[in-house]
Amino acid sequence: MTLLLGMLAALTAQAGDGRAIDSSRTPPLTVSANGHYLEAGGKPFFWMGDTGWLLLSRLDRDETERYLATRARQGFNVVQVMILHTPQMASRTGAAALIDGDPARPRVTPGADPQRPGEYDYWDHLDWVIERAQAHGLYLALVPAWGSLVEGKQLNERSAPAYGRFLAERYRGRPNLVWLNGGDTRADTSTIVWESLGSTIKAIDPRHLMTFHPIGRTDSAWQFHEAPWLDFNMVQSGHRSYAQEGPSVRSEDNWRYIAEDWARLPTKPVIDGEPSYENIPHGLHEADAPRWRAADARRYAWWAVMAGAFGHSYGENSVMQMLVPGTYKPRFEADQRWDAALEAPGANQMRHLRALIEARPMLERVPDPTLILDNGVRYDRVLASRGRGYAFAYSYSGRAFTMRLGAIAGRRVVARWYSPRDGSVVVIGSFANRGERRFDPPGAAGPGQDWVLVLDDAAARFAAIGAGGERAQ
Repeated sequence: MTLLLGMLAALTAQAGDGRAIDSSRTPPLTVSANGHYLEAGGKPFFWMGDTGWLLLSRLDRDETERYLATRARQGFNVVQVMILHTPQMASRTGAAALIDGDPARPRVTPGADPQRPGEYDYWDHLDWVIERAQAHGLYLALVPAWGSLVEGKQLNERSAPAYGRFLAERYRGRPNLVWLNGGDTRADTSTIVWESLGSTIKAIDPRHLMTFHPIGRTDSAWQFHEAPWLDFNMVQSGHRSYAQEGPSVRSEDNWRYIAEDWARLPTKPVIDGEPSYENIPHGLHEADAPRWRAADARRYAWWAVMAGAFGHSYGENSVMQMLVPGTYKPRFEADQRWDAALEAPGANQMRHLRALIEARPMLERVPDPTLILDNGVRYDRVLASRGRGYAFAYSYSGRAFTMRLGAIAGRRVVARWYSPRDGSVVVIGSFANRGERRFDPPGAAGPGQDWVLVLDDAAARFAAIGAGGERAQ
C-alpha cells in the first residue's frame, strides 16, 4: 500500500487552487544526464513546439480547444504563449491581467467560477488553458512578459520580483510548464530586470525549466549561459534571408548557433525557439518580399536538430497572432484566418521530423559534420548526426553527397531515404560499413527537394520508419 500511494503521489501535483492534477501524460521536463537533451518522467523528450503567442488574448474557450486539439493531432507537444504581451493584456472576454497595467499588481478575482464563461478572471483563464493543454498532452512554454514591458518601464526592478513571485507561487504545482524569460528582446539591455525576474521565479519554482527568449539573430547564451536560472539555451535565428543579412553574417544558417551552443561549457541543451515563420515575408517588414514557405520551415527544423538541438519550434504567420481579418489588425502581411492557417503544409510536415528522431535512441545522438566529405554552403549544406548504431544526413537541396562510413557500429549498414515532406521511405540497400560512399537522393535536385539519408547497423533492431511503407530507389 505504501508503494502504491507513493506511485500515485508521483503522478499528481497540486494546482494553484489545491486540486490534484494527473501529471502522468506531462511530467515535468528535466535536462538529461549528458546535458544536451530533455527528458519527461525519465524518458527522452523531443520538443516539437508551435508559436501560439496570442492564444490567451484572442481565442475563446471553444477556439482554444480547437487549436490545442489540432496541434496535438499534428504531433506538436509544446506551445509557446505570452502571458503579458502589453500592460493592457486581457482575455477574449475582456478580463484584464493587471491593475493599472502594473505587473506587480495582477488582477485576481477571488471566488470566480472558471466553468462559467464571463465570470472568470484572466488568471483563472490561464489556469484553464494550462489544464486543457495537459489534457491534450501538451506543455506550455510561457513568456511572463514581452520585452516591450521592460522597454516601457512597466516591468522594472521594483515590479519584476513581485510579479515573478506571483507566477511562481501560482504555477509551481503545474507539471506541464516551461518558463521563457525575456520576450523577443535584447539580453544586453535591462539585464538586471531579466535577472531579477528569472532568479525570483527559479528560487520559488526550481523544478520547472527556464530559458531566455532573445531578439532576432541572437542567442540566450551570449548573455545568460552561466546564469543559475537558465537551464537551456534558446536561439531566435530570425526571419532574414541571405540577401537581407545586413550585420548578421549568419542569416539563414541557424545551424551555426546550435553548433556553437553544443560546444559551450557548462553543457546546456539548445533549441531554435523562433526561426522564420511559414507564410511571413523575408525580413518581416518588406511587404513585397517573397514569403517563407513550408520548405523553408522544414530546412530550419532539420538543420537545427541535425546540428544538436533537442527539438524545434515551428511558427506560422497568421497562427502566431491568431489572426481574424477584419477583427484584428494583421502584422507582417498576414492574410489568413488563424484556424485555416493551422493546416499550413509546414505544420503538417513537422511530425515527420519528430517521428524519425523518436524512432532511434535520442539521448546518444551527436552532431558529426565530419561524416560529409564534400559539403556545400548555404542551401547545399548537408547536416549530419549519429548515434552508436545509426546516422542521419539531411540534404535540403537534394544534391548528391559523399558520406564517410565506419562511424557507427555494425559490419554492414542498411541505407534508406526518408522524406521530410511526407514521411515516405525509399530503400537504397545494404553494404559494408567501411570506406566512403556517394549517395544521390531520389528525383531532381533543387531547393526544397529535401531528403534524409538514414543509415542503420544491419544487426540492430530499430523501430520501423516511414508513414507509408517502403519502395526501392
